[in-house]
Amino acid sequence: MNQKINIGLFGYGVVGESLYHVLKHSKTVDAGVSKICVKQKDKKRSLAENQFTFNKEDIIDDRDINLVVELIDDAEEAYDIVKRCLQNNKSVVSGNKKMLAHHLDELIDLQEKTDASLLYDASACGSIPIIRNIEEYYDNDLLKSVTGILNGSSNYILSKIFNEGLGYETALKQAQDLGFAESNPSLDVDGLDSLYKLIIIATHALGTFVLPDQVFNYGISNLKESDVQFAREKNFKIKLVAQLIKLDDESFTMFVIPRLVRPDKYIYNVEDEYNGVVIQGEFYDKQFMFGKGAGGFPTGSAVLSDITARSHNYKYEYKKQKYFKKLEYRTDHEIEIYLRYKNIVDFSYFEFENISEKYTGPDHNYVVGKIKLDNLLKIRSILSKLDVFLAYIRN
Repeated sequence: MNQKINIGLFGYGVVGESLYHVLKHSKTVDAGVSKICVKQKDKKRSLAENQFTFNKEDIIDDRDINLVVELIDDAEEAYDIVKRCLQNNKSVVSGNKKMLAHHLDELIDLQEKTDASLLYDASACGSIPIIRNIEEYYDNDLLKSVTGILNGSSNYILSKIFNEGLGYETALKQAQDLGFAESNPSLDVDGLDSLYKLIIIATHALGTFVLPDQVFNYGISNLKESDVQFAREKNFKIKLVAQLIKLDDESFTMFVIPRLVRPDKYIYNVEDEYNGVVIQGEFYDKQFMFGKGAGGFPTGSAVLSDITARSHNYKYEYKKQKYFKKLEYRTDHEIEIYLRYKNIVDFSYFEFENISEKYTGPDHNYVVGKIKLDNLLKIRSILSKLDVFLAYIRN
């Protein structure tokens, strides 16, 4: 793309406004925002009214706009915008991880049939360029696992709990006040945001697309002081971790679960709104990437990186899908967990393969044992209703 990039921007929230500011100060790419499409007509904004439109067709049908940047929070609307733009041979940069996690296989096929490109590095890990690194540097079959703190909001909350002794509700309120967590924080604290990002990463890391409802996710909203106390007594911290594991040459598994992390692990010292990703390979062992995972400017800068890449005609090649054998996604994998529970009825839903540690107390009980992901997936829909908390243990 040698001509100037004329951007049609969807969304002017925290990230959209930050991107606009970053573009104004960037000298690396000849790009400017031509039109901005927003939903709320009566909202006060920092730019003149004539720079905004309320009709998405004004961007989709504008032939002078050669790159669309989609930064809205409505996944279904984002899907419609991205799909139609690709069909019109317009390249797109998207930050909507929920939309991508549900439709990425279809969108990959669509862009293969057109000259357009869909880039979304900013959707997966904030300021960390994880997708492009996996695409370019780890474009072989030696990758064994990806372990990551992928959500800055939940990590901020857990950092305040473990480092400053704040209660969960206090830490959550602080994250909301700082803009790291939404007024409805379930996307972050229940592990959905991390799940969507993990699915995007897995598509590039191993070449297999898996729908969100096939992957187990569990968050930190049921965390209690007794769980924090258990972790401290064992010299652990609790982190919300997304895990992708290649089991053998034929298969892999993945999940999002709070993890009891030892001090010798890289992610132990990833604090506040930062993300951290550990990539492990067959011969290069472990490599660690670290950066801010929440906030307007870090994410806006990541979007700028995608825009700059597109100015050089960059496209994801999806090498793992094209040139390597497709791996089977399995959920019969056995993991070790800590489970805190109050009553035996709640405990009865969990089908442990074996139990190595058990505690019974006046206020709560816990066990440490091995359980299959199949069982956790089976009861995922009722977990939020149970008085339990679980965390993954990996020695």
